[in-house]
Amino acid sequence: MANLVYKRVSTDQQSTAWQDLVLAEAGIEDPIVFEEEPGTSSRLHPLQRPKFRELLTYARPGDTVHISEMFRLVRGNQHILDVLDVLHRDRLALRIHDGAFSAMDLTARHPRTGELLSTVKFMVQTLAAAGELQRELTYDGLRAAEAKGSKGRTSPRRHGVQRARRFADETDTGRSGRRTRPRSGGACSPGPCAR
Repeated sequence: MANLVYKRVSTDQQSTAWQDLVLAEAGIEDPIVFEEEPGTSSRLHPLQRPKFRELLTYARPGDTVHISEMFRLVRGNQHILDVLDVLHRDRLALRIHDGAFSAMDLTARHPRTGELLSTVKFMVQTLAAAGELQRELTYDGLRAAEAKGSKGRTSPRRHGVQRARRFADETDTGRSGRRTRPRSGGACSPGPCAR
């Protein structure tokens, strides 16, 4: 049984470095890698992408398809359900190594009907909607950055500083330096509320 690894990036400015790291940490034995050309859009249906089609042609029943995270393969709800149907039809396992789907068995079927379990469908549809929203927000953010003359990237150090400032702006701290009350008026954690 083969371990088939699928990798993809959305733009030619991106790299597969993070995917490589996640998949290397997974310790996949004798991986056979199928990597799309850089810039293969997530809007293109996965079953129409050249390397994923090649992977499906190569695969045999009992093989496992490995991806770093679900959104490297699919984003939209219908795309996920289509891919799961093909994997089920071809008797292929799917192993997701990072992200929201990594702890779920997306191939779980009802023992009598063979249909995807309702809970799997619910989780897939909910997380797919989140993936579509993430893609839209990312696309809008990149367009806004380009309009300002930026490439839309933030250095990791600067990103950490921005997150720390945002956290400080969102909370009040007492003398102990512990978070005592969110500015938005939500629940207090940790410690007592100062109302």
